[in-house]
Amino acid sequence: MDLTLILAGVIVFGVGAYVILDGFDLGVGILFPLLPDEEARDTAIASIAPVWDGNETWLILGGAVLFGAFPLAYAVALPAFYIPIMALLFALIFRGVAFEFRVKAKATRHWWNRSFAAGSTVAAFSQGLLLGGLLEGVRVEGRNFAGGAFDWLTPFSVLVGLGVVGGYALLGATWLNLKTENDLQRFARRAARYALLVSLFGLAAVSIYTPWKFPDIAQRWFGDMNWLSLSPVPIATVVVAISLLRELQRGATYAPFFYAIALFALGYIGIGISLWPHVVPPGLSVYEAAAPDTSQRFVLVALIFSLPMVMIYTGYAYWVFRGKVRAGTGYAH
Repeated sequence: MDLTLILAGVIVFGVGAYVILDGFDLGVGILFPLLPDEEARDTAIASIAPVWDGNETWLILGGAVLFGAFPLAYAVALPAFYIPIMALLFALIFRGVAFEFRVKAKATRHWWNRSFAAGSTVAAFSQGLLLGGLLEGVRVEGRNFAGGAFDWLTPFSVLVGLGVVGGYALLGATWLNLKTENDLQRFARRAARYALLVSLFGLAAVSIYTPWKFPDIAQRWFGDMNWLSLSPVPIATVVVAISLLRELQRGATYAPFFYAIALFALGYIGIGISLWPHVVPPGLSVYEAAAPDTSQRFVLVALIFSLPMVMIYTGYAYWVFRGKVRAGTGYAH
């Protein structure tokens, strides 16, 4: 049994679950200043209140498995991306405080509204900086990070950051379309169309830049007729984007959200194809970064008990709080 491959798969699954689940509630925060009125903001908050903190569990799971199963990758990535990682964590904390305080605040509610939007946007943008910096590559000498504190800050990483903000806004807009009604739902459909354009621009930029900049990635996608076997990924991306736009124009309720998830999943698959088997590109593979077998077994045993519990809790929470959220009800009241 290849423990390294199994645990790498768990990290991929955990990070993917976090991106999708926390992505839509971050997206709601990104859209917060644009919502029509305070009643719409209360309704938007009520739509994510039962699940937003549980969604962040997947980030903790991914980080814990990375630390336990791939300590060398953790030791290299932390100093390489220390600033955007800390920005992400502080933004999530600040956002959580704003989420709770705006419920009780009266005279200062507008400040907490802005704080919730700022925390959500900074958290999303920081994740894009992390992704862009990772795609650019990390300098490693021996077993240590050998770069500078701002190696991650490039025009490409900023572009990826903006693309992630747009992508999360798309998830948030399609979530509001799914969970709300009337004026707020109509606003969500309009916002989703604009967010889709930003998301596709970011996805296209990554798809063009990475093969152009990195010969290994170009070889992976286009060498030895690989483009033929891998072509279903970009083709499916185009089909999903067109289908998403069509469903939004048709006024569908459920389909846009699941098409948005599919669009993220396809982008995630594309990044995985480009980077595998590197956990910290360009030179540190999952096997080089893996912990000893005894440590991997320990982590796997812990996951056997904890991962099903997280999945059951998550599924149960979404099932209990299914359906539309209406103005004047929910956590915000």
